[in-house]
Amino acid sequence: MTNNESSSSPTPEKKEKTPSAIPKNFLVPFLLLSLKGWSLHGYKLIQQLTALGFSSIDQGNVYRTLRQLEKDNLISSTWDTNEGGPAKRIYSLTKYGEEYLETCVSSFEHYQKMLRTFFTMYTNVMFPFSHQDKTESGDDAE
Repeated sequence: MTNNESSSSPTPEKKEKTPSAIPKNFLVPFLLLSLKGWSLHGYKLIQQLTALGFSSIDQGNVYRTLRQLEKDNLISSTWDTNEGGPAKRIYSLTKYGEEYLETCVSSFEHYQKMLRTFFTMYTNVMFPFSHQDKTESGDDAE
């Protein structure tokens, strides 16, 4: 590849910040979904992630992700000083974040179809006689 070719291609950073970018992991979509209609502080978001099945959560990674989401304008935050104790950062979903969340939904629907196809193929390859037995026994007949 020549220098001219590399300079004319779009940078990956620019592409990742568009609402049409495919989510790279589950953390971001789950954080955005948790903020849909709610404003929450980081600790509450971590509790929700745990309740949703994230078994081992690196709290530092969650807060770094929240800061990056804010830089990317997917969420916004304010400081809550009303409660006793130290101030807490309260996170909210932005309009841009809602658009990205919709992109995640579309991507996950596609992934779900792919996974369904994979498991159907897997079952047919690994357990070929179980599918054949059902067909021969008349389970598939009307």
